[in-house]
Amino acid sequence: MKIGLFFGSFNPIHHGHLMIAQAVLNQTDVDQIWFVVSPQNPHKQSKTLLHEFDRLDLVDRAIADNYQFKSSDIEFHLSKPSYTIHTLTHLTEKFPNDSFRLILGGDNLEQFKSWKNYNQILDYFGLYVYPRGELTQCHLWQHPQVTRIEAPLLQISATYIRQCVQHGQSIKYLVPDSVEERIQSKKFYI
Repeated sequence: MKIGLFFGSFNPIHHGHLMIAQAVLNQTDVDQIWFVVSPQNPHKQSKTLLHEFDRLDLVDRAIADNYQFKSSDIEFHLSKPSYTIHTLTHLTEKFPNDSFRLILGGDNLEQFKSWKNYNQILDYFGLYVYPRGELTQCHLWQHPQVTRIEAPLLQISATYIRQCVQHGQSIKYLVPDSVEERIQSKKFYI
């Protein structure tokens, strides 16, 4: 199988994530999108980060109706902080008959050069990159292993969703109903 890997903290997952994943399915030859929930991103530290199993549960609820979407807790079992190259190496060993490619926002493409072993990631795996309103012309857009994906540009952020919850405001239409219900019932982000 060809698998697109969508890494993120998903704190929480929202409709923007789901729309991007669907755009990748629509525009590429991937068979599945795996939402890889990161327990600790070495580039992001947050006091508002829900426990990894709660975030995985929210992802599972969000993607339950799409058989081409899968959640992955692979990074929960690897040493922390989690580095993408380690995860890719582990997945390649565990699933030798599958091929993997990363899904990345265009705003992270310039920063991508700071990732551990980024050249190996590009050369052996490659990237599907969706624009996020970035203005810079990163030279990596021209790399043969970088494929541009056209996706709706939505200004939905997990930070905004958490702020809405903290202020008692509705998050309807920002996240799937099942995610909203779980956030409310567990009193997440309050």
